[in-house]
Amino acid sequence: MTKPAKIPATPAEPSAELDFDLLVLGSGPAGQKAAIQAAKLGKRVALIERRHMLGGVCTNTGTIPSKTLREAVMYLTGQAHKHVYGQSYQVKDEITIEDLFWRTQAVIQKEIDVVRNQLARNHVQLLGGTARFIDGHTVAVIAGSEERRVTAHHILIAVGTVPNRPSTVEFDELTVLDSDGILQLPQIPRALVVVGAGVIGIEYASMFAALGSKVTVVEQRNRLLDFCDDQITEALQYHLRELGVTFRFAEEVTAVERHEGGTITHLKSGKRVAADTVLYSAGRKGATDDLDLEKAGLAPDNRGRIVVDAHYRTAVDHIYAVGDVIGFPSLAATSMEQGRIAACHAFGLDAGTLSTTFPIGIYTIPEISYVGLTEEELTDRAIPYEIGISRYRELARGQILGDQTGMLKLLVGADDRSILGVHVFGTNATELVHIGQAVMALGGSVDFLVETVFNYPTLAESYKVAALDATNKLAAITRMSATQRAA
Repeated sequence: MTKPAKIPATPAEPSAELDFDLLVLGSGPAGQKAAIQAAKLGKRVALIERRHMLGGVCTNTGTIPSKTLREAVMYLTGQAHKHVYGQSYQVKDEITIEDLFWRTQAVIQKEIDVVRNQLARNHVQLLGGTARFIDGHTVAVIAGSEERRVTAHHILIAVGTVPNRPSTVEFDELTVLDSDGILQLPQIPRALVVVGAGVIGIEYASMFAALGSKVTVVEQRNRLLDFCDDQITEALQYHLRELGVTFRFAEEVTAVERHEGGTITHLKSGKRVAADTVLYSAGRKGATDDLDLEKAGLAPDNRGRIVVDAHYRTAVDHIYAVGDVIGFPSLAATSMEQGRIAACHAFGLDAGTLSTTFPIGIYTIPEISYVGLTEEELTDRAIPYEIGISRYRELARGQILGDQTGMLKLLVGADDRSILGVHVFGTNATELVHIGQAVMALGGSVDFLVETVFNYPTLAESYKVAALDATNKLAAITRMSATQRAA
């Protein structure tokens, strides 16, 4: 990695000696990487986090536990191998919630150990408690009845988000809960209503459907994951319906009644849905309510998010914000980079900017991942393109894995043969997408994929198959155009 270049100095710091050079609020991916980057620059760094939440939401209630839960579901239900061994195949006949959460808790503890070890190795001081601003350079760390005040030249806010809870819904963490509460379920629900077909909602919908729960998804919009390629989401929707998921699009929940035997969800259209449990996945908001940001000269928006510039600096020059608390793209992967870049900028180093060619991964069953533009976006921008598709069932590796539904889709520029988008649905989609990401980032064309030799049999071979499909279509147009000119 090249050494960061010097950038213009940040505004003058207070002349008084302060406790730390950088104080980080939050230990999720963004906060971790910012703290460690600053420590590697030889700075005095402290990180504030609640004692039971080291690693942040990502490690304790979000990314890590949900993806581990998915892996446990895939293994125990035999979902990945049913096309080979039959629909009745699964590793364990009676899967319990303990089977699922045992693995989840094991991974969480190991991840917490990794985070703690990395911070200690880099001499980042860990302060246990919650943070509250006293002024622009002073933060109170509150742990129970104790309060400690610390000062820092630079402060980085990486507190993440919390589930957005509608005021009209009465959550009891047993029958009506949000995505954080799903990990406290006492048993696998026989029937589940998922309110919201965003990333979190649809991931959990697919997991519980694979476990045999009767899942109903209620969504105000007319389709799920409307930022994804339409053909990919159609494939996912078809697969989920095969698992028994019912979709109620263009519907709004007006009330949820709790009964001894479960819940009844009332929809605006008059429909009623009975279930054991209702999972609300109504988006997330910045976890800034208790920070007293106004004392530091900051004000969040109506979703608790903090506005930053290209270097992740807030309206107060020495205070930075990174990760989910600043909004889109709200990914662990991008948050890590934001933290690193912000820490470098705070201390006069240029670490570049966040690449615009980053992948989106959605851990449904099966997975979805993409990088670049969708067909809808290309059409709206009047950019001519061609499509190349490879289906897993036509690949030897797909047959070996037993994946009959997976596909890889390339969007290729009709004029310059560049890769404009890569969309993957199926086994290892979130891994496979990185090949396309690398080619796009380095300016490679579809011809590079045609000429590249991939291991056989692999899913990576799907790039070559899709590239050949696209180039054959482009060649057909060229031939027809040449024939017309000759005539």
